Amino acid sequence: MKTNAFEVASRYVYPSLRRRLVEILREKGLKQTQIAELLHITQSAVSRYLRMDRGALIDVAQFPDIDDGLKKLAEEIIQKRPTEYEIHLRLVQISLEMLSKGYVCSFHSQIDPELNPAQCRVCLELFG
Repeated sequence: MKTNAFEVASRYVYPSLRRRLVEILREKGLKQTQIAELLHITQSAVSRYLRMDRGALIDVAQFPDIDDGLKKLAEEIIQKRPTEYEIHLRLVQISLEMLSKGYVCSFHSQIDPELNPAQCRVCLELFG
């Protein structure tokens, strides 16, 4: 295994979750500048997420439970305006949830041909 679970989470899962969160906020009618302010990121980063230049490798919307969690987070962000660290904490928790449920295994095997998802139980055992 050349690419470990933590690397997959930080390089692929987290950005994909953030991209989906930006999309959800956009679907709610918010402008890029508003989204940037709420998420404590630049408007340029929001634009890159929306253009699929960043975080586009995993379609998070295909996992209804994860997508629902992001929709709830989006509502909390709009209503409560949490800090950058509170948002980060929630995104990391959702990332770990994705790993614990095995949602990332097939993607992981695509970027690391040495990985055999049928034999690897690292994420399931660590986070499940």
